[in-house]
Amino acid sequence: MSFVRFASIVPDIATRAIDHAFDYLVPERLERSCTVGATVLVTFSHRDVVGYVIDLKDEPSQGLAPERVLPVRRVLAESAFDEHSACVAQWISREYACTLPDAIRPFLAPGQTMRVRRKKEGDPWQLVVERSGPVDERWVTLTPAARDFKPRPHASRQRLVLAALRDGAQRMAELSATLPGSAGTVSTLAKRGVVRVEARRRVRGGDVTRLSSAKAKRPRQLTADQEGAIEAIRAARCRGHGEVVLVDGVTGSGKTEVYLSAIEESLSDGKGAIVLVPEISLTAQTVGRFRSRFGDDVAILHSRLSSGERFDQWDLVREGHARVVVGARSALFAPLSTLGLIIIDEEHEGSYKQDCAPRYHAREVAARLAQERGCALVLGSATPSLESLERCGQGSWGGSNWVHVSMPRRVGTARLPEIRVVDMTRQFAAGGRSVFSRPLAEALEGMAARQEKAVLLLNRRGFANFLMCRECGAVPECPHCSCALTYHERTHALMCHSCGRSWPVRAYPDPATRCPNCKSRYMGAYGVGTQRVEDELKGLLGDSAEVIRMDADSTKGKGTHQRLLERFDGASCAVLLGTQMIAKGLDFPEVTLVGVINADTTLKLPDFRAAERTYDLLEQVAGRAGRGERAGEVIIQTYWAGHPAIQAVLKHERDVFLGPELRERREGSYPPFGRLANITLWGLSAEAVRCGSSSVAAIVREKVGSSRGWEVLGPADCLKARVKDRVRRHVMVKAPVNASVGELLAHSVREAAIPRGVSVAIDVDAYDLM
Repeated sequence: MSFVRFASIVPDIATRAIDHAFDYLVPERLERSCTVGATVLVTFSHRDVVGYVIDLKDEPSQGLAPERVLPVRRVLAESAFDEHSACVAQWISREYACTLPDAIRPFLAPGQTMRVRRKKEGDPWQLVVERSGPVDERWVTLTPAARDFKPRPHASRQRLVLAALRDGAQRMAELSATLPGSAGTVSTLAKRGVVRVEARRRVRGGDVTRLSSAKAKRPRQLTADQEGAIEAIRAARCRGHGEVVLVDGVTGSGKTEVYLSAIEESLSDGKGAIVLVPEISLTAQTVGRFRSRFGDDVAILHSRLSSGERFDQWDLVREGHARVVVGARSALFAPLSTLGLIIIDEEHEGSYKQDCAPRYHAREVAARLAQERGCALVLGSATPSLESLERCGQGSWGGSNWVHVSMPRRVGTARLPEIRVVDMTRQFAAGGRSVFSRPLAEALEGMAARQEKAVLLLNRRGFANFLMCRECGAVPECPHCSCALTYHERTHALMCHSCGRSWPVRAYPDPATRCPNCKSRYMGAYGVGTQRVEDELKGLLGDSAEVIRMDADSTKGKGTHQRLLERFDGASCAVLLGTQMIAKGLDFPEVTLVGVINADTTLKLPDFRAAERTYDLLEQVAGRAGRGERAGEVIIQTYWAGHPAIQAVLKHERDVFLGPELRERREGSYPPFGRLANITLWGLSAEAVRCGSSSVAAIVREKVGSSRGWEVLGPADCLKARVKDRVRRHVMVKAPVNASVGELLAHSVREAAIPRGVSVAIDVDAYDLM
């Protein structure tokens, strides 16, 4: 006999006013399909809405009469997540001050969007479904009856089809392409039982890289450092309490082999693993290594896949056909129910922080997910974040034990590269005007003469930072954003890197390029971008080395990351020039030289993390050199040679940077000694944004009161005070490390008087303060 059940359902409505789930009756006809994680259609406030089931129970919430509970109308999609994921989603909503639907969406099947909305003004509300699903292809195979079948003398096409199928089954599409008109012949043969036509699932998104460095050769023997790290991970995994292991290993110390060995043990115990990498450019190489060890047990999830490809890879995981998930930040939400291990490589990277709702940090969500599922979390980096180091120093955080494992030596005979810091002020005083200092130019020429490879880092794309009038000093700015336009010589365009708009200009010094202020034709290009460095590099090296540029402009197309890296891998002598996407994770043993064009690019940003980001970037890119048998050399060009971050890289001593940095952070109550949240408001009306930000700040101050460790700063204009014609202001909040910042700010924004037309974003543990 069936019993009455009730479901807790989160309606997918974009409002902060709804901060909890609602009870609905599960009709008997839907009992089997209406499970936790299912997408359903329900009635809410007298209209149909899409909702997500996060819990099932035998009775409705206290005080709610069962006969007054509305029933679930339909089940729209089968379960995409389980009870553990539902708990994590609710935690994300509280911790990061986002709505429950926003927190649930990352767990849903990719490419499946369902909304109830009006298609046209005045039409009734309709369910609109945008769905990517499985793709079945028709395959043709011979049956046993084909042995005795003899086509009629004039049935030449039948003979051709049978001959083609004797080498194995073929897709119907391929057969029709090679033998036009064969579809009718196949139908005739199928009716006679000679061939069989069947639908087979086509799995998209499983491309394999051709990078030679993407092969994970099993070492004959692990180093003592690797053995120690694997043992620490094994112990954490066996205890099953969501423990965190920080693998602090220098570049080239063999952290990837530690990950592979730990995953092998997890798979042998019947549990899967999730591996996160910070850059899509690293996915191809990482997937290649993992597939060389685990074969088809690996699924890929990242944003450069099409919606259909993401769905197929996601579905492989849900169906249990893939137990190792590799990808960027969003791969953390893969439906891997038997989870034994989560690995976050290069855990210090800021790309693990989501910049739109839900604004979560993958490290924190992974730690919560590990607790929920009783698995281990492994954080790996040559430059661990200050937050992770501080938590390991305390021994525990958020209810989990944090263990620090050091790997200070490279594998085999490889040694850390020799670092040289070039003071560009002296180069300028000596008459140097090139983007390359004399030491770097000589090193590049020597690399080309020896037919080796080099990596050049410049964390700035475009040809020049800006154009400036030589007569009045005016700089062309974006009319929609408060920032200067970047000059791109390849397209002869001025581009805004905030809103993406561009304006064509004639190539300087054509007189048609005039100052927007005084109409002077004397416009000069100032600053250095990757396009300009590429031109000067080709002039320096000529045809002796291939130059491959890798930045946001050159990697816009699908698969371009992989193709550029394959070009670099296959070249006999080449220079890989790029932005920070080339600074980490890449393993090319032939690279003997690394050059940093300007180490000060990130160092002088108005951000308390600027020094940490600079140290991380320099240490990571330096680690690309000397990973093979030949020694490596690193040349860093800077105008601030004495800065602790640069000196720490020069001396291979992290404490040179950590000491002064931690003292400054502690004095200012910045992370890791406090939490920092940023509330941003924007809109077309400057007055409305000003009123809304003032209201939010006043309510936050009222709620905080005189509580120790809290501080409210602002409201004030954002550094980017206008983007896409929207005026932007923000309120910053400092809080103690154990404070429930998200819940307080969510309530404050809900109570604030936000004028119509003003949008609000709450960013807890903010990384972008501009």
